[in-house]
Amino acid sequence: MKLNASTPVHWRKSSYSNNGGECVEVATDPSATAIPVRDSKDPDGPVLTFSVDAWDSFVAGLQADEFGSV
Repeated sequence: MKLNASTPVHWRKSSYSNNGGECVEVATDPSATAIPVRDSKDPDGPVLTFSVDAWDSFVAGLQADEFGSV
């Protein structure tokens, strides 16, 4: 996905992330049809995109601890 350069993207990362930079950043927009995700250590690197439904399912799985602890 190529992000629209004329539209500012506000990236955020979890408040649970450590300061070691081992986390991802997510950009969300209520009108978005896709959720972009990037590596916080490489902000100019590739961006993965997920459908809103896929992202919602992933977040619900995290909240339900479906993936176990790491």
